[in-house]
Amino acid sequence: MTGYLLLEGGAEFGGRMAVPDLAGIALAGGLDAPIVIVPTAAAPDNNHKRAGDNGVRWFRSLGANRVSAVPLIDRASANQADVVASLRQARLVYLLGGFPRYLGQTLRDSLAWQTILEVYASGAVIAGSSAGAMVLCSHYFDPDEQEIYPGLGLVPNACVLPHHNKFGKSWAERIRSMLPKVTLLGIDEHTGMLNDAPAANWRAAGGGGVTVYSPTGVTRYNSGDNFNFPD
Repeated sequence: MTGYLLLEGGAEFGGRMAVPDLAGIALAGGLDAPIVIVPTAAAPDNNHKRAGDNGVRWFRSLGANRVSAVPLIDRASANQADVVASLRQARLVYLLGGFPRYLGQTLRDSLAWQTILEVYASGAVIAGSSAGAMVLCSHYFDPDEQEIYPGLGLVPNACVLPHHNKFGKSWAERIRSMLPKVTLLGIDEHTGMLNDAPAANWRAAGGGGVTVYSPTGVTRYNSGDNFNFPD
């Protein structure tokens, strides 16, 4: 069995983000399913506690009953037994936004990431917003260094452009030149793409849309549209 993926474009925890997040909760098993917030990407500017608490409040406001933020903020805590134990019981793991390279480097080859892969294989939902969505793909772009780095690989041959309707679209031309054979996924704020669609691999959901930059063209999908892309 394999679980579900939910990639979100940013500006999480408000507004129309309720649409994809409620869909993720349903796939995780409903309002009593354990949800674990991972605030790692917010740690470099010491914002992880506030961001994690915001995530807990948001999911509880949607009706979820078992929500917690795990203290995974660096390489050491990514290998701690209590962090791993929290992740192991999760049916929805949510990676917050922030600094993508820090998040990717912290999780790579850690016991925490190994555990996330295990719960995903058992049917859990793995979600990420902005930086959290970026690192789940085969590649991600670090805007601070203007470089491409290998991601954690749950979405093959793909690279997310978060906040697409605000500034992510301005990255498209540069990243297409750097990754000419990779599909770019431009996800608007307050929008997610969820791979539970019965007739296709993905479904757009939320307040905006998803723009898919394939090697052969560009296609826009609005909330409710089903779509797929080559892996």
